[in-house]
Amino acid sequence: MKNELKSRTGGQLLVDALKVHGVDTAFCVPGESYLAVLDALYDAREAIKLIVCRQEGGAANMAEAYGKLTGKPGICMVTRGPGATNAAIGVHTAYQDSTPMILLIGQVGSDFVEREAFQEVDYRRMYGQMAKWVASIDRVERVPEYLSHAFHCAMSGRKGPVVLALPEDMLTQTAVAADTDPYQEVVAHPGAGDVARLRALLTGALRPLVILGGSGWNARACAEMRMFIEANGLPAGCAFRFQDLFDNTHANYVGDIGIGVNPKLAQRVKDADLLLVIGARLGEMTTSGYTLLSVPRPAQKLIHVHAGAEELGRVYQGDLLINSGMPQIAAALAAMAPLEAGAWREWTAAAHADYLDWTKRRTTPGKLQLWDVLDFLRQRLPADAILANGAGNYSAWLHRFYPHRMFRTQLAPTSGAMGYGVPAAIAAKIVQPQRTVVSWNGDGCFLMCGQELATAAQYGAKVIFIVVNNGMYGTIRMHQEREYPARVHGTALANPDFVQLARAYGAHGELVEETSQFAAAFERALNAAEASDKPALIELRIDPQAITPNITLDALREQALKRAG
Repeated sequence: MKNELKSRTGGQLLVDALKVHGVDTAFCVPGESYLAVLDALYDAREAIKLIVCRQEGGAANMAEAYGKLTGKPGICMVTRGPGATNAAIGVHTAYQDSTPMILLIGQVGSDFVEREAFQEVDYRRMYGQMAKWVASIDRVERVPEYLSHAFHCAMSGRKGPVVLALPEDMLTQTAVAADTDPYQEVVAHPGAGDVARLRALLTGALRPLVILGGSGWNARACAEMRMFIEANGLPAGCAFRFQDLFDNTHANYVGDIGIGVNPKLAQRVKDADLLLVIGARLGEMTTSGYTLLSVPRPAQKLIHVHAGAEELGRVYQGDLLINSGMPQIAAALAAMAPLEAGAWREWTAAAHADYLDWTKRRTTPGKLQLWDVLDFLRQRLPADAILANGAGNYSAWLHRFYPHRMFRTQLAPTSGAMGYGVPAAIAAKIVQPQRTVVSWNGDGCFLMCGQELATAAQYGAKVIFIVVNNGMYGTIRMHQEREYPARVHGTALANPDFVQLARAYGAHGELVEETSQFAAAFERALNAAEASDKPALIELRIDPQAITPNITLDALREQALKRAG
């Protein structure tokens, strides 16, 4: 219901607009440039939970994770200049991951603009290539209009981030302005002709392959897509870091198609005579550097379904391009009359068998085996447990060996941003406290946002943080040995005692150096977190040689030296 027409400050109009559009949580680092918003939030503190973070990168990542988890725009508030630049990492992740998000930035007063005033930045130019829309609300009476457009923009078509600058004087000025109605999500639907053409192309295939990815899904859409895949006996894989769109234990699942893809699955993508790509952009990671499909015309027949019309035909021409939201295409395909799957039944079974073989136990150097750790988590965690991670070689173990069984159990950045796993997990536990949340981190990745343990402790976010410690930036060291063998420089890390660091934040800490220690340590961490309403951390010290599940550092160096002659 709209408020009565009365004079309100810009800050009050903005907070009232957030309430109109259903915002229940916002993440921030406070700043004097938007004190008027904080003051208005004081009066709305029963409606909007304000999570105060320790660095704007953490706040932005939390807002992005909120957007992933709920499907609604995550709200982040930061101050001008340094605050805005710190927050850029979360905006970039939201853009590449197609996550709805709204970043609100305090800005210098309008009477100081274009003077390079204190901490002044032109956000249109700064954020122009990493947001769907960037604007400055220069007139107080237009606050409801701008917020309405921001929510519609973030949620329409290919979802993504919006950035709004808030001049300090505008926030304290008053105006009489009416509230808008709540935003409506605008999505495209597949036409009957699209579905008929898709069915015809599928009828003529012998080696079809479904690739699921992207944002805009919900639990019902995933269930209906599963119905379509089961009814037609199709093999289904998931794009890079979208593994929770299809049950990884299902007989039709063939694996994730991303960094470190199973070579046999990569070959199947090449050998397929029809690719049905639903939601995925077919970016660099999903196509192995644009090598699995030829640019611009793939050798395989291609049906590409995407929520953003601008993505269709952007890199790859297709035989059928469908502009549709994910729930809409899933419902249409679930209602489609099924085909006789006999032509590709063996193809599907063989692809699933390849996946099972790819995920079998791997032994690596050292007393602590990550495969066994993940096997324990697979058996111990409930199906709805949320696992969050950032970027690095350590994440390959999680992606390859932990099976996601339900929608929205994976929070991971397709942008490849380090530091994501800590704040994403905190946001998840705050938003859905009833679910088990595990944050899986490398030592380098953890310390990029490790200070947010203070946020977890402050708000009682009982996350279990796992830190895989090998004393290096592992991914970069791997590439270094591959390209410049035996010339190690700039990749070693001198780490703190992570257990003592956790305890300094009031969290429970455990050190695990052997596989046999992990199960008991995890149970103690879980019990301590539940008893204290505080997070817990488990440090896993692994052998640096265990750089990937497939190869050691020494073997990488030896191969590189042989190639060099």
